[in-house]
Amino acid sequence: MTPDKGLTGRNILIAGATSGMGRATARDAARAGAGLVLLGRDRVRLDEVVHEASDLGAGSVLGIQADAADAPALSEALQGHAAALRDIDTLVNSVGVNIVDRAFVNLTADSWASMIATNLNAAFNLAKVMVPVFRARGGGLLINISSTAARKPDPSGAAYQATKAGVMAMTHAIMEEEWQHGIRATVILPGMTETPLLEKRPTPPTEEMRAKALQPEDIAEACMFVMCLPERAHVSELMIQPAKR
Repeated sequence: MTPDKGLTGRNILIAGATSGMGRATARDAARAGAGLVLLGRDRVRLDEVVHEASDLGAGSVLGIQADAADAPALSEALQGHAAALRDIDTLVNSVGVNIVDRAFVNLTADSWASMIATNLNAAFNLAKVMVPVFRARGGGLLINISSTAARKPDPSGAAYQATKAGVMAMTHAIMEEEWQHGIRATVILPGMTETPLLEKRPTPPTEEMRAKALQPEDIAEACMFVMCLPERAHVSELMIQPAKR
C-alpha cells in the first residue's frame, strides 16, 4: 500500500534504514512522497539508500550515520540537524540484531549486554530524542518493530526474546503516558522474515523455510498502513506471521 504521494508533507525518521525492513519502509515512504531522515551505521549502505529514496520520489532525504545503541554518539550525530528533527512527525525504529550462540546456557554477560544495547537501548535512545520533539509539535507517531518472539516462545533465544518483549512493553508504556500530548505509539510484531537476521541462526534456514518467510516489503506495508491512518486512529499492536508453516 503506497498511495501516490500519500505521505506528501510528512517527515519520517527511519532508524535501521540500511537493510531489511527499514530499507523497505524507506522505499515505500519515498514513493509516497514523504520527507525522510535515514539513520544507519554503515556509511556506504546509507548513501545507497539515500540515493535510492531520492530517485523514488521522496520529498527530501537526509542520511545520518549513527549508532542508535550509543546515546552519546547518537546525540553527537544529530547535532547540526535540529531543524530537520523539528519537522519529524513519525519515527520508525527498525534496529535489531541477534546472535548465533543464543542458547541461554551459552550467553555471557557481554553477549547479553550487547543484545540489550542494540535491541532495547536503541529503541529507548531514539524515543528519548523524538518524544520531546513530538510533544513540542503537539503530536507524533512512534513505530517500533519488535518480533512475535515478544509474545510467544520460539528458538530465537532468551536475549532476543527478552529485549524484543522490552521494546513491546516500552512502546505500550509510552502510549499510556503520552496520548494526551497527541502521541501515538505502535509496536509491530513480525514473524520470520527474509532479512540478514536469518544468517544469525545457529542452523541457517533451508530454502524451503525461506520460501515461506515474510518479506521485508510485507513489514513495510504494515508500517505504511499505520502511517497512513488518520490521527484519530491508533493501532497499539500489529502481529504479522507467515501464512505457511
